[in-house]
Amino acid sequence: MKHYTDLFIDFDDTLYDTHGGAIISLREVFDEFQLGRHFPDAQVFYDAYWEANIDLWTRYARNEITRDYLIVERFHRPLSVAPTLQPTKEFCLQMSDRFLDLCASKPYVVEGAHELMEHLASCDYRMHMCSNGFHEVQSRKLASCGLGRYFTKVILSEDAGANKPSPRFFDYAFKVSGAKPETTLMIGDNYQTDILGAANAGLDTLFFNRFPEWQPAANDYQPTMYVTSLKEIIGLLAH
Repeated sequence: MKHYTDLFIDFDDTLYDTHGGAIISLREVFDEFQLGRHFPDAQVFYDAYWEANIDLWTRYARNEITRDYLIVERFHRPLSVAPTLQPTKEFCLQMSDRFLDLCASKPYVVEGAHELMEHLASCDYRMHMCSNGFHEVQSRKLASCGLGRYFTKVILSEDAGANKPSPRFFDYAFKVSGAKPETTLMIGDNYQTDILGAANAGLDTLFFNRFPEWQPAANDYQPTMYVTSLKEIIGLLAH
């Protein structure tokens, strides 16, 4: 097994259960803003939100849209589905602020996250969080879930001036962490942003396929390591 000194670790849906927390927070926002008056079937709103959210985050990772556009549009689209609603930018921002506040307060982590980070710390890896998430939200999530103490550096796309999978993000990550590509492993759940991005930057990769209904095709890039649970990483990364 190759010896790694540094680990670049994605945060959202790799360690922190962003998806699970968002499902609950979305329901809370739906009730608080009394959207049942406009959506007799709440699932219509939820489905429209997730469709918009996936599309917008994909475009954001490609630097096709701005953060400000994403924050407004991911609520403007699902709210616009209701025939009795004409959502303003101000209303979408109000809803977004409340949603992010609720999300960031959740202590939820992916199963095995605390055990994995404790193990990696005991092995003396230098761990660096690499995320496309937003400053104020990520800092609150780290505080809520108690994982912040494990990271030597918290590396965010807002500071890098580019999102994963851009090479500019990884160049910035190497600069601020002092890590070297040949002794660094990228761990993440997103094949496009985490795995392909890191591979193109010269890193070995560990793909955490949390929802393994999807598999890389035979002619796609194959990650250095592949797991479907965090506990599997403990056996792979041991000194």
